Amino acid sequence: MDILTATLTEFISTIFIFVFAGIGSRMTIRNLTGDDAAFGLIATAIAHAFSLSIAVYIGARISTGNPYTLCGHVNPAVTFGAFMGGNIHFIRGLGYWIVQLLASIGASTLLMFVTGGQVWQLVALVFSTTNY
Repeated sequence: MDILTATLTEFISTIFIFVFAGIGSRMTIRNLTGDDAAFGLIATAIAHAFSLSIAVYIGARISTGNPYTLCGHVNPAVTFGAFMGGNIHFIRGLGYWIVQLLASIGASTLLMFVTGGQVWQLVALVFSTTNY
């Protein structure tokens, strides 16, 4: 599999499936239940589990099965681990990192427009709980 197809697969699985579905589900659950922390945490975890499973399945399905060209990492930490383990080359890993970070930014921006700015309230909540 060439690097362009692999990075495009990483981009699609990261932006639309993992970040958009995972973070979007948390925002939706918070709107529906208010501040019910127990239900919100469980429902968000289930949504992330399903979206991550689908994203990795799509990435692995498009891959040829060769561990040196395998995609579906979705997370830069997984890509770094694959690089350190010798499973992917540096250039491919760097391409995955760039695409994963751009996809996360793109999904967050898309969520901001779809929800009318609610994403920034979520970011404000994160910063208020971490004292930054």
